[in-house]
Amino acid sequence: MYKLETLNELTLKATCDGHGELFTKAGAFIGGECYGNKNYQFEKVLFGPQGNPVQALMGQLGRRFTGENLPLMKVKSSGQNITYYANEAQHVTVLNLQPGQRLSVESENILAFTGDNTIKYGVRFLAQGVISQKGLATSTLEAIAPGAQVAILTDGNPIVLSNMQNGSTLTADPDAAVCWMGSDPGFKLDLSWKNLIGQASGESYMFEFKNQAVVIIQPNERVSGIDIGMDGKGGKPTRQDNNLFRQGGNQMFNGMGGNNGGGGGLGGLGNMLGNILNS
Repeated sequence: MYKLETLNELTLKATCDGHGELFTKAGAFIGGECYGNKNYQFEKVLFGPQGNPVQALMGQLGRRFTGENLPLMKVKSSGQNITYYANEAQHVTVLNLQPGQRLSVESENILAFTGDNTIKYGVRFLAQGVISQKGLATSTLEAIAPGAQVAILTDGNPIVLSNMQNGSTLTADPDAAVCWMGSDPGFKLDLSWKNLIGQASGESYMFEFKNQAVVIIQPNERVSGIDIGMDGKGGKPTRQDNNLFRQGGNQMFNGMGGNNGGGGGLGGLGNMLGNILNS
């Protein structure tokens, strides 16, 4: 069986005490050592980690349909060894799950999870992806036996929010939320007329956990969501976008003024709009 632990924040150390199975993100292996000859091998997981071929195929179709598909490989060991896994220098956190506990996690944040029939892997619909692409569905890892462990990836050191003790309300940006245990979130939407002209605060939608939950977030937001502004940019305009807008406004309004100098005021209007966007 495998035991997982974090090594130097950026690496997963997996220790096998004999025979065992481990599922990892395909291509995440970076090194290993054996007591004797090499006694582990890698297998491409064609459909899914389920033992039943029909269930594995249905799970694969569900993950592809929801965008939660994760290319997996299975590590099979026939002796004692230590193997190491990482992904683009992202931070690694190992979570221990008790039987019956379920982790809801973005598929891209899964690095590895124990096999040997300790975890059930699937996908659930949350029906909250109207605004954020990271709210439509989520992968689930449910512990069904003792010894279940999951290694997750975060961009930077993760932050853990919990209301298990004080009953507080937790909020999280869906693009920063990595995973949670406990109750599923509600969806908080805050729109105003400013969204329509691209002048939103950038925090118009969020997950809201009013019931007991533990939430892990990362200090880096993914790029997702749909565009609800008039600029057609898909999200908040950058300072570079605003500068281009100001320059384009100057050229357009100056051109409208012709040679009689009447475009100065209109060009100033374009400059003023650009300055407002930059403020």
